[in-house]
Amino acid sequence: MQLQHVNFKLLVKSPEEVSLEPLIPVFHSWIQGQVLEELLLDIADYQHVPAGPGVVLIGHQANYSVDDTDDRLGVRYNRKAEVDGGNQNALRQAMRASLIACQRLQAEPSLEGKLQFNGQEIEFFINDRLLAPNRDSTREALHSDFKAFFTKLFRGSEYALAYPCASEARKLFGVSVKSSRTFTPADLLANLDG
Repeated sequence: MQLQHVNFKLLVKSPEEVSLEPLIPVFHSWIQGQVLEELLLDIADYQHVPAGPGVVLIGHQANYSVDDTDDRLGVRYNRKAEVDGGNQNALRQAMRASLIACQRLQAEPSLEGKLQFNGQEIEFFINDRLLAPNRDSTREALHSDFKAFFTKLFRGSEYALAYPCASEARKLFGVSVKSSRTFTPADLLANLDG
């Protein structure tokens, strides 16, 4: 199975302290400066939707958001365009983009340091139910790819994989990962590039 439409969500610590409203001017400045690798186009504000997509920065190749789906606030990267190479390359590209966005948000002065990656929990999704239906056969086909990727990402530290919605066909296929130790986005980027 060739992975495409890869999504990563880096969960934040202290989500109750995070306001999404300041993200709108931050994302506008990202569009104006074209500060990320993808072409950035527009913003969609879904703050009014409980446990929803939050504030979305829409790009040509990918969307970035601070997302509260399932009442789990996180920085989410949603790759829309295809990525060349194998599954490890698709995972690496999406994780790298997620971590760079997370670093930028953590360093953004207007957010007053309130939006911080918790350092341990990451959610992964494939935003394509046809390519990756949410069932055991998908999990079995991709499990070795996940093990290889997360072993490198967490540099050999212990971690646990959980497939939270494996029996719900209407949900996207996904996996939740929790590391035994805390990492900064910079640590994880170094692990990816090392």
